[in-house]
Amino acid sequence: MINNAPIQSLTHDSFTVEGYSRAAVQTYWRVPEFKLGFDLGAQPWDFMGTPSWFISHTHLDHIAALPVYLARRRMMKMEPPVLYVPAHAVDAIDKLLRCMQRLDRGRLPCDLRPIQPGDEVEVSREMVVTVSATKHSLPALGFLVWQRRRKLKPEFSALTGDQIRDLRLSGVDVTSEQRIPLLGYLGDTSPEGLDQCPDMYRAKVLIAEMTFVAPSHRKEKIHKHGHMHLDDFVERRERFQNERVIASHFSTRYHSKQIRTLVERALPDMLGGRLYLWL
Repeated sequence: MINNAPIQSLTHDSFTVEGYSRAAVQTYWRVPEFKLGFDLGAQPWDFMGTPSWFISHTHLDHIAALPVYLARRRMMKMEPPVLYVPAHAVDAIDKLLRCMQRLDRGRLPCDLRPIQPGDEVEVSREMVVTVSATKHSLPALGFLVWQRRRKLKPEFSALTGDQIRDLRLSGVDVTSEQRIPLLGYLGDTSPEGLDQCPDMYRAKVLIAEMTFVAPSHRKEKIHKHGHMHLDDFVERRERFQNERVIASHFSTRYHSKQIRTLVERALPDMLGGRLYLWL
């Protein structure tokens, strides 16, 4: 396999998170089992087979590889992918792709779909993605992937299988939908974007940015520009119910050893061993 962009991988429960993120450089994530990706700041060759992508916002380190991804899919004779993008940016992205088509002299086919906070996207019979607002220097979105299950309603629990079958055949809905938050993705945001969507704290795996970690970097300025600091995680340590918290999008001002040292000093237990640094 051609390795043209760095990829890290973490398997948890029944799914795998793959990708890489560094502030102002490139951000891209995918979960192959879900057939979903998040942001296209670069496009590793083996990510090409992922057919649906959710774009959190339009900074270049999150969308620069969008035309490349489309061109590679076309070259390999794959079906046009589905791209869910912030509604305010649809026209601009469409114009960008048209310009790239003229420069490349090749089509960039895709199904471009606008999304906004409050939307629900049904990606399969068992899975739905909800969209929330985050707080960044331009309009930005966060995403929660939910597993949907049908469970027998309590009022029918004492019935036999035959009785339940007969009710179904008569048109009675004997089940109700239950949702389990599997994966939360915040993109770039200040803490407000996390706090405004409490279900993010419940997702089995949460991908969150921790752009700044040094005590000398002022949180007020960091929040103003739509990012988070290590201290924001320390202040919220009791709120994280997640089985895994992936901290990512670190500033290039830090090297990996420095990040790990500062984080472990502030959170010696690493959120009970649940905090994973994407370095």
